[in-house]
Amino acid sequence: MSQQQTLLSKNSPPILLTDRTARELICDLCRSFYDLGWASGTGGGISVRSGEKIYMAPSGVQKERLNPEDIFVLDLNGNIVQKPSGPLAVSACQPLFMHAYQLRDAGAVLHSHSLNAMLVTLLFDKSFHINGVEMQKGIQGSGVFDTLEVPIIENTAYESELADSLKDAIVAHPKTQAILVRGHGVYVWGKDWIQAKTQAECYDYLFAAAVRMKELGIE
Repeated sequence: MSQQQTLLSKNSPPILLTDRTARELICDLCRSFYDLGWASGTGGGISVRSGEKIYMAPSGVQKERLNPEDIFVLDLNGNIVQKPSGPLAVSACQPLFMHAYQLRDAGAVLHSHSLNAMLVTLLFDKSFHINGVEMQKGIQGSGVFDTLEVPIIENTAYESELADSLKDAIVAHPKTQAILVRGHGVYVWGKDWIQAKTQAECYDYLFAAAVRMKELGIE
């Protein structure tokens, strides 16, 4: 086992899932994201870690129609150790997800194409920021009267090409639990899938609130 794998193993997230449960969970989350409008048109991506395995939805598929057998399994270095029998490809988000797992010891990483997330990247420059909104308390390390900041990186023609700039943003903003991509969407992570899902929902509320506040002329 590599030194990096040893470090991650010592800090394993508290929730351990069976193989079947992890696969079904990703399918359930993908359907939920689709219903929210976060994964329409095959967009978005979801991955969940259990021990030394990372379960990841495939790329370019209808997320609301996924089956447990469609899920990829990777090791902590991002290598595929189990793949579906059909002609499916692992998520294009794979290298970006791995940065959150390796740099933040994440237990789950979610990628949303939320309209709210996309719009705030057009309203803010280098980072999204907000304060005084109660829903900020749903983000780890943030209080209602703190200024919550989420870095914004520039989009690229292919998702995998975002990996280096996302890694740089994670390193430069050690407190952030998310990275926005201009004109694209958002990556959110947490210590486990529950926290990642909770934070994704709270961030989306805050993005929507900021868009509305801008419309009303409120700073």
